[in-house]
Amino acid sequence: MIATGGPYAWRPHALAWLVLVAVVAVTVAGHRRYRRRTPGAAPWPRRQVAAFAGALFGAAVAFTWPLADVAAHWSLTVLVIQRLILVLAIPPLLLLGLPYDMLQRVTRPAPIDACIERCRRPVVAVPVFLVIMVGTLTTPLVEAQASSVVVRGLVDLVVLAAGFVLWIPVIGRVPGVTRLRPVGRFTYLVIQSVLPAFLSFVYIFARRPLYSTYEHSHLAVGMRPLNDQQIAGFVSKLGMLFVLLTVGAVVLNRAQRLDEQSTEEDPLLWADVERQFERADRRGARGPVGAGGAAGPDGSDPVPERRDRDKHDPAP
Repeated sequence: MIATGGPYAWRPHALAWLVLVAVVAVTVAGHRRYRRRTPGAAPWPRRQVAAFAGALFGAAVAFTWPLADVAAHWSLTVLVIQRLILVLAIPPLLLLGLPYDMLQRVTRPAPIDACIERCRRPVVAVPVFLVIMVGTLTTPLVEAQASSVVVRGLVDLVVLAAGFVLWIPVIGRVPGVTRLRPVGRFTYLVIQSVLPAFLSFVYIFARRPLYSTYEHSHLAVGMRPLNDQQIAGFVSKLGMLFVLLTVGAVVLNRAQRLDEQSTEEDPLLWADVERQFERADRRGARGPVGAGGAAGPDGSDPVPERRDRDKHDPAP
């Protein structure tokens, strides 16, 4: 299906811009309100503001004209670039850039926290990331996203979620989530950079184009569909390898400089303890008393005073 108006015809993407503006407004207003209501609350450091701005810039590039339109209808290479932005840029910058109080609120709902609790384990994160990245590039889904804005939006959100699955075990920072040790992080990143690469080889060595959606790629990027597909394979493989292995090398280098290998764990914050209490309460509510580990041996609350404690969270 060829889009009308040519590959670089202007399209406003009003909904995408509205969502981005809403994210900025809610984040800034929510953080300011928290600081007013919580004496001594941690500020929003400039480095985090810069990371947050970088995530918004990446989202604006990925979800709006012209990259989103070319990725949807004209070029597999551009689609791969869009996916790399959604996976390798936006999630880590948001995890690093959101104010900690807002990160707590966003991850507190039970369904979100349950997903995070499961996907923070590499044994879960690796297959989930692999299935999403490969599954969303199957021919039926690529064809469907080209013909439906709704399908395209849902696929983009799923890919974005896969990015969070990829980075949470590395960055941590989410309440109740402990980062992997430096060597573990490096090994995990190596695995995540290698496993999805087989799809790149499919693109590179295929003898015919796999997607009829991009049969007019020459109008957008000046390449025949098969050449566009081969370039997409190289971009996908090299992009994942370069970013993830670079981050892994930085992790190991920093661990050596700061002697992180001899430390026990990341600092424990009250937000981490509170999140574990919330998880224990949910497990206890799903089963008989004592079955979920939320109650003591005599059926009483093991920490009865926890709801009366100060809820203030220190800076990460």
